[in-house]
Amino acid sequence: MRLISITRCQPGMVLAKPIYTDTGTVLLNRDVSLTDSMIQRLKQKGINTLYIRDKATEDIEVNEVISEETRRSAMKTIHQSFTDIILSEQKWKTRLSMQAVTSFRTMFESILYDLKKNRNAMNLLTNIYTHDNYVYAHSLNVAIYSAALAIQQGYNDKELTEIGIGALFHDIGKLMLPEEILNKPDRLTEDEFEIIKKHAEYGFEFLRNQDGISLLSAHCAYQHHERMNGSGYPRGLKGDEIHRFARVMAVCDVFDALTTNRVYRKAMLPHEAVEILYTGAGDGQFESKLVEGFRDTIAIYPLGITVVLNTGEVGVVVDYNRRLPSRPIVRITKHPDGRDVDKYYEIDLSKELTIMIVGCDAII
Repeated sequence: MRLISITRCQPGMVLAKPIYTDTGTVLLNRDVSLTDSMIQRLKQKGINTLYIRDKATEDIEVNEVISEETRRSAMKTIHQSFTDIILSEQKWKTRLSMQAVTSFRTMFESILYDLKKNRNAMNLLTNIYTHDNYVYAHSLNVAIYSAALAIQQGYNDKELTEIGIGALFHDIGKLMLPEEILNKPDRLTEDEFEIIKKHAEYGFEFLRNQDGISLLSAHCAYQHHERMNGSGYPRGLKGDEIHRFARVMAVCDVFDALTTNRVYRKAMLPHEAVEILYTGAGDGQFESKLVEGFRDTIAIYPLGITVVLNTGEVGVVVDYNRRLPSRPIVRITKHPDGRDVDKYYEIDLSKELTIMIVGCDAII
């Protein structure tokens, strides 16, 4: 299977993986032959990428670190609880039931189970879910990335749960913001950005009054926009003033935000997002060890993605290097002049250090 941009989809292409709604139900199943109307509908639903059947990659099976069942169940839980808040007449005073809080804990335990049983690098969380609200999918992605990075950093199960619950709710305050500002396609004014920044405080106030959610998890949500050099918000905390859990979350939040299409900009290439994280570590925004840990934990080039190399060759990522997931194995399908190769061959980027990935077809 090959991962391609929705903008490059053509009628007649056959889905290799299902497309889900944000409630976790199947919208289009695998082996469906796409029509033009289907493709247009998926674009309207916010789908960026699809896995399709492809001769050059027919031997590639993408087994997600987080199972489809776990992710579907998680999206359903998030959608139900977050929608209840949005529809509430008094969002600020909404109280999550203990059943809802228990559902979130059970859901995160399933995520941890999936992460721990799989020793491979974690595949980039590609967008195979439609969504009516960016916060839903982003919250789950940040929780998964944060858990994977925290495991890599050696946190115990209790700490992982605190981080995970904090990450799942880290943007809950955005549900309290005016939709016209949150979804504005143009550049925000200074006043509008000040309103956006309030979501960290709103989220903290909401979470600290919920039974079953610890004050530490609430603080993770409060501090996820703080930066080590004091340049963040809402309080301009520095260094050890920021809880170590929130520092983990900050790296994962920025990466997922950068690699996701938004109403005001297109998604960045994954390696570009990692470069921004490294730049942020260099100027003191993020801890270097966390950025390096993220790079070594997350396979930022998903299996099946088409990549362009600095040699001009075009190929598909077919495998990871466990200790260096940012340098995958690429199956070459096109020569630098654009001609199809007579016979596919593979380049291991962990051994060919002068060869670099300079573009990804699934996003550009």
